[in-house]
Amino acid sequence: MIIGIGTRRGVSKEEVILAVRQALEECGESLEAVTSLASAKLKENERGLLEAAKELELPVEFLSDECLNSYNPPSKSQAIRFGLKGVSEPAALALSKENELIFRKKVYGRVTIAIAK
Repeated sequence: MIIGIGTRRGVSKEEVILAVRQALEECGESLEAVTSLASAKLKENERGLLEAAKELELPVEFLSDECLNSYNPPSKSQAIRFGLKGVSEPAALALSKENELIFRKKVYGRVTIAIAK
């Protein structure tokens, strides 16, 4: 499974980890089933996201705008103001094997999570 993550600027490691754990619990999945985190290239220097990935012992891949915009996510996104159709859903789908969202995007404070397999 791939967890797509969108964050607000300055998000903390704790906020990201809590959001990941809550989303996994809500869809009945475990952290052990997750192979990677995915986000937008514009988040590649987001300290809280990087620190969370390290603590969760998961790689995080930052995807280009072109890659994210090649998907048509089912949910509307605030990322449109950055020229993106979305972040969490397209990022999760881009790295998934089955190209199937099993958890549509949900906002947890300053973190947005979507999960695909």
